[in-house]
Amino acid sequence: MRFGVLTGGGDCPGLNGVIRAVVRKGIRDYGYEFVGFRDGWKGPLEGLTMPLDRNAIRGILPRGGTILGSSRTNPFKIDGGVEKIQENLKKMGIDALIAIGGEDTLGVATKLDALGVKVIGVPKTIDNDLSNTDYTFGFDTSVNIAVDAIDRLHTTAGSHHRALVVEVMGRHAGWIALHSGIAGGATCILIPEIKFSTDKVAAWVNSRFEDGFAPIIVIAEGAIPQDGDMKIKDQTLDAFGHVKLSGIGDWLAQEIEAKTGKETRTVVLGHIQRGGSPTAFDRVLSTRFGLHAITAAHEGDWGKMVALHGTNIARVPLASATGELKLVDPALYAEAEVFFG
Repeated sequence: MRFGVLTGGGDCPGLNGVIRAVVRKGIRDYGYEFVGFRDGWKGPLEGLTMPLDRNAIRGILPRGGTILGSSRTNPFKIDGGVEKIQENLKKMGIDALIAIGGEDTLGVATKLDALGVKVIGVPKTIDNDLSNTDYTFGFDTSVNIAVDAIDRLHTTAGSHHRALVVEVMGRHAGWIALHSGIAGGATCILIPEIKFSTDKVAAWVNSRFEDGFAPIIVIAEGAIPQDGDMKIKDQTLDAFGHVKLSGIGDWLAQEIEAKTGKETRTVVLGHIQRGGSPTAFDRVLSTRFGLHAITAAHEGDWGKMVALHGTNIARVPLASATGELKLVDPALYAEAEVFFG
């Protein structure tokens, strides 16, 4: 068989680990051939490919990003896009696809599967918000990057007796904020799932200063104040209908200064959370996902996604991963609230 492999959506530490495992096992155990599609769904749409053999995957496990490139191309938003993909797959002799991505990439894979394209999905998102898998690779790396930043910010905030707002990624789900905030000893954690009160935040800030410490507030980019809306950069949408979020950290810092009189600065971690080498956990998880993905393909179990259930790798229907987002349970958030203020 001849497989096409693609990575779509935002880049993520661990993508190369999946590619390496798929190709290594596919060639060694099954004698398959692989073609790398460049830049997400743009690859099969426009016939953009690169060689994907044993030489291509050497040394890529510790590398961040993806050797295949990525994009947010949505073939279902392009006239004749799906037909073009089917035509190109047939022309290049591609029997099936291994699609590595998050909600949007796997959503396209789900639709293509329904149209008869043979697809196996691998879940990827630093936000950890895909359903039917306990964790996605990239999340652990992102949390560790955020925790390292928070640890460093504690010392500078304390030296200058100021409050610091740390804005992390998380459009609709606050997993990165929750985990990094707990691990980093944040004064409070603000997530998209639960609207926050600026008066409460100000009270927590004052309480921390009264105890002789400088407060660190961790806020997800999609967090929403009780009397406001999500902060966006502009009204433009990407190919999957997402707005560009921007500004909640700066907005909150201004509110804190106005309500407490304390100097407050903002640090937006942004894309630094996606970059660099994956952690050991993410290298292992991405490798296991890749191994199980090509095994599922070998067994003809199409339309499935590999997933982490406990410590085991399971197979679940592609649609079950993208039907709804996995959000932070209020009970988990309540555990963190013990340390607020």
